[in-house]
Amino acid sequence: MPFTARGPRFTIHGPNLLHAESTGYHELGDASQRMKTSPAQKQTRILVQAAAAVCEEKKGQHTRILELDPVDSGLSDFFLVTSASNQRQAVAIADEIELRLKRNFGVYPNSVEGRRNGEWILLDYVDFVIHVFLSEKRAFYDIERLRKSARPLTPAEFDAELTIALSEKTRAVRSKKAAKTPATTAAPAKKPAAIKKSRPAKSTKASAKKTRAKKPTPKARARKKH
Repeated sequence: MPFTARGPRFTIHGPNLLHAESTGYHELGDASQRMKTSPAQKQTRILVQAAAAVCEEKKGQHTRILELDPVDSGLSDFFLVTSASNQRQAVAIADEIELRLKRNFGVYPNSVEGRRNGEWILLDYVDFVIHVFLSEKRAFYDIERLRKSARPLTPAEFDAELTIALSEKTRAVRSKKAAKTPATTAAPAKKPAAIKKSRPAKSTKASAKKTRAKKPTPKARARKKH
C-alpha cells in the first residue's frame, strides 16, 4: 500500500518501510515536549474527534488516537487507529468517516488507499491520518508500538482534552472583550448653584408711613410761627 507522508522530509512507499521510518522519528522526537495547541490544531482535533465518534458508532475495536511528536509535524499531527472484525465493517467505517467529514465540515481526504481489499484502509487528511485495520493486520504492523514517542489517547480522553481546550479559548476571548471595553465611571454630581439671598422688599405701607412722618403737620407749622 503506497503511503506518502506530508512534507518534503518523508516519502514512504509501502507499510513494510514503516519500521525504518519510525526509528528515525523516535530519535528526533521526545514525547514529553509538546507544542501549545494553536487554533489550527484545535480545528484538527475537532475533525479527529468526529472521525473517532464514527469509529465508536460503527463498533470499531480498540480505537486509539496517537498524538505525534511535534518535531515530526512534517508527517502528520495525529493518527487515528481502529480495528474491524471483517472487511465489510472496515469499508463501512472508512466510508462513514469520509461522508461525515465531507458533509459536516466540508473536508475531503487528500488520498484514500486500501479500500478495495479492506484489510488496511488509509484516509490521509494531511494533518491527521486515519487507519482502519483488520484485527490481524493491525497486530502485524503494530503502529502503536512503532510510534513509541506518540501519546496514545482513547476517544474519551481525547474528547475531555478538547473540551478543556475549547473552554480555555472561550474564557480567553471573553477576557479580551472585557479588557477592550472601558469601565464606565459615574460622572461627578454637579454642585447645586449657590442661591443668592435676596433682601426682603420693604412693604409699601412702611415706606408710606415714613414719608408721612417726614412731612410737618399744620400744628407743627403753627407752633413754629409762634
